[in-house]
Amino acid sequence: MPETSPTPFDLVLRAERTLVEGVWRPAAVGVRDGVVAAIGALDAPFATTGLDADRTLPADQVLLPGMVDTHVHVNEPGRTEWEGFASATRAAAAGGVTTIVDMPLNSIPPTVTVEALELKRAAAAAQSVVDVGFWGGVIPSNLGTGDLRALHEAGVFGFKAFLSPSGVDEFPHLSTEQLFAALRELTAFDGLLIVHAEDPGQLDAAAASLEVTAGGAVYDDFVRSRPEAVEQTAIEHVIDALRETGGRAHVLHLSSASALAAIRAAKAEGLRLTVETCPHYLTFDAESIGDGETQYKCCPPIRDERNRELLWEALVDGTVDIVASDHSPSTAALKFAGDGSFDLAWGGIAGLEVSFRAVWTGARARGIALETVVGWMSSGTAALVGLGATGSAGAAAPGSAAPGSAGRAPKGSIAVGGAADLVAFAPETPFTVDASTLRHRNPVSAFDGASLMGAVAGTWVAGVLVDSDAPPARLLRRV
Repeated sequence: MPETSPTPFDLVLRAERTLVEGVWRPAAVGVRDGVVAAIGALDAPFATTGLDADRTLPADQVLLPGMVDTHVHVNEPGRTEWEGFASATRAAAAGGVTTIVDMPLNSIPPTVTVEALELKRAAAAAQSVVDVGFWGGVIPSNLGTGDLRALHEAGVFGFKAFLSPSGVDEFPHLSTEQLFAALRELTAFDGLLIVHAEDPGQLDAAAASLEVTAGGAVYDDFVRSRPEAVEQTAIEHVIDALRETGGRAHVLHLSSASALAAIRAAKAEGLRLTVETCPHYLTFDAESIGDGETQYKCCPPIRDERNRELLWEALVDGTVDIVASDHSPSTAALKFAGDGSFDLAWGGIAGLEVSFRAVWTGARARGIALETVVGWMSSGTAALVGLGATGSAGAAAPGSAAPGSAGRAPKGSIAVGGAADLVAFAPETPFTVDASTLRHRNPVSAFDGASLMGAVAGTWVAGVLVDSDAPPARLLRRV
């Protein structure tokens, strides 16, 4: 639409290929006060406030909305040696991610009370260069206490629960009965439950049936210790709870294709169920992981090539809704504990900075369009947490925003009135991942050495270029 106001723009970005509301077109995007104020022709005569505020992207770059990563473990406070808001948000920006939503663990304390949430916000406020929101947590001790409603009213985007041991003592898992209780409690105020879906009974059964080799270094033994039935059974419990309560649930990090039939049936039934998978499940396969290569350990595990391709098919047909990184870093000492023992090594993949490019690389190889990937990792993820055009969100200090400003502007799409969270991206530029150069705190990643496609040439959050002088971004609330 044309811009009629004589007021100059703070920033103008021009690109031959701009993804405007999901459609490619040549465009000039005018930004004012952190919001896309106008979209015009490529040569639109948009005035700016400074000589360097009008930028035309090179022909090999496209202009995209920033990615919204709804599954990031920042770990601060408490385990900041694993990761922190300064390092995580800079890694996000380097990967084209302009918004992250932080998980309630592995920080100490976990985000299971309003007091713990305020500690998280205080830690993030002065350090974060991309926008940050927060999940709350559901554990046995905060069920029925009023803490969940209080966290909801304080602005968390939903509530994380484990159905099997989480790996950290301060965040215990829910039993099946407690899962039902949690959904009943959340449904009273339409809160969203996000679920690590692995069933402890199935885990125990798998362990009892295995003859694990000494030291636990055989990757196939690790996968057999967490078979597909572990996920399928837990997801069926979630579906049963949704059917009873009428609540909302989101299945995190789906790795098992055997659960897809139950997910499809639940969606066809009209249950309010959404599902994500992760870049590592779409990139790697069990056949290519060597014994002792604990950089690939995650729970649920990376499975075989056939399973990976079924996950891609489920994304394309809409059974799986979104892709999020599940960035879960640790120190190298923890990741490689036990000299290659999958029993002892920390389970988590550090991939925030490369997640978008990893998924684009896999999609490109399968003939899937870039705009489809953006749908999975930007507009879709924004919609999950109410930050998209059909949702609502607000911002808290720093950079607190008045109604109508960037703090309430929808994310996930380049549109007039939308947040000016923008990425200049060269989709055909190859690169090889070097974990030692990634911005997250510890130089450990399963993606180390991977050959990927795409270069992030610039990331703007609310119209401000993220560089070494970038000011703190905003802390987001559900409203």
